[in-house]
Amino acid sequence: MAPLWLLNFDIDKYLNRIIPSPPWQVIPYPISYFLGYRNSPPDKKLGNVALAFRALLGVFISLLLIQLASHQLPWVAANGPRIVASFGAAAVLEFCAFESPFAQPRSFMCSQLIASVIGVSFSKLFRLGPDEEYVRWLGGALACATTTALMDLTKTIHPPAGATALIAVVDDSSVSIGWRYIPLVLVGCSIMLLVALFLNNILTRFPLYWWTASDLATLPVKQPSGLSLADEESGKAQPAEITILQGEIIIPAHVRLSPEEKLLLEKISSRF
Repeated sequence: MAPLWLLNFDIDKYLNRIIPSPPWQVIPYPISYFLGYRNSPPDKKLGNVALAFRALLGVFISLLLIQLASHQLPWVAANGPRIVASFGAAAVLEFCAFESPFAQPRSFMCSQLIASVIGVSFSKLFRLGPDEEYVRWLGGALACATTTALMDLTKTIHPPAGATALIAVVDDSSVSIGWRYIPLVLVGCSIMLLVALFLNNILTRFPLYWWTASDLATLPVKQPSGLSLADEESGKAQPAEITILQGEIIIPAHVRLSPEEKLLLEKISSRF
């Protein structure tokens, strides 16, 4: 058995086999376009002035909509926070660094869910102590640290989520709404993601992927060749040879390609 400091845990090794590939073929292209799918590389690129102006609009619109929507929730209108402060940092990532792995939907949504659950859990736990005000700060540090570790292990790193966990413990208005802090965070995330999908797909692409940068379509649960999982992981695979002729592409039955890969092969074939 390897020493503890040499252990590695790859959650995608287990999850990617059950996560379905995005069904881009059955979604109308105008819709899939604003979900980040492209059937060809973009021809134009925005300059930094246009990107900065679009980021200005994205941050302003998303934060304004989050506050308006949150205020419609009865517990927020009464004494809860109008907006979770960490969304300010999240907005910078989603609209300025939208190509970063930290800004992709998996990292954005899953990290905020983890952070809100961990934050409220520690808030409830440390309020049971005799000196609530003193141990609250200990709880905030532990909530942020625990969230960071879980994000790292689950490949959902999104820096603002650390603040989401901390705020759930140390901010009075957030503490006052208890478990309702979790839906408040998820509502805000959903609104910001919708705005990002619309604005960031104007002459650019967002997201680059929804779950992983790997092509899920090439990760079948069981190899058609009948190879065992051990054989597959040790690199033993059925040999494959793709033949490109003029106007024809011959692909072995056990080879699965993404739509982008097939499009590239068709373009190469048309040049012969």
